[in-house]
Amino acid sequence: MLYVLSKLISILKEKRMKELLLLMSGLLACTLSWAEIKVVYHLSEGIPQASRAIGNIRNHLAADPTAKIVVVTHGLGIDFMINGATNQMDQPFAGSVADLVNKGVEFRVCNNTLVSRKISADKLLMEAKIVPSGVAEVAKLQANEKFVYLRP
Repeated sequence: MLYVLSKLISILKEKRMKELLLLMSGLLACTLSWAEIKVVYHLSEGIPQASRAIGNIRNHLAADPTAKIVVVTHGLGIDFMINGATNQMDQPFAGSVADLVNKGVEFRVCNNTLVSRKISADKLLMEAKIVPSGVAEVAKLQANEKFVYLRP
């Protein structure tokens, strides 16, 4: 870092603009490479997909604890977010969801699905955030907030 600063000062003193621009573009490239990774996990297929996603997200955070992860659910994908839901080995999802929330993961549930399936919001795990539309939420995260899309 000291080398970079001394080089920058030297360039500024000598008014060598081409070198300054080259150095600044290099610094910008380095900064962008450290940018936060943002990922949306899209779930719409039920309990087996949710089980895979939980494992994928744990592995993802083990490899990159700074990743910003949002799970968006709709259709059958909301089933693991219902109080009392269990995986294929009869283990409750509630503990895994709470653990991931404590690591910064967000879980968003489609209100359209709740309405169409006549599921009351009070039946969901307390970590669930209700959004108007699951598919619209995925699109918004990708288009406006530059999230990478994953579907386990």
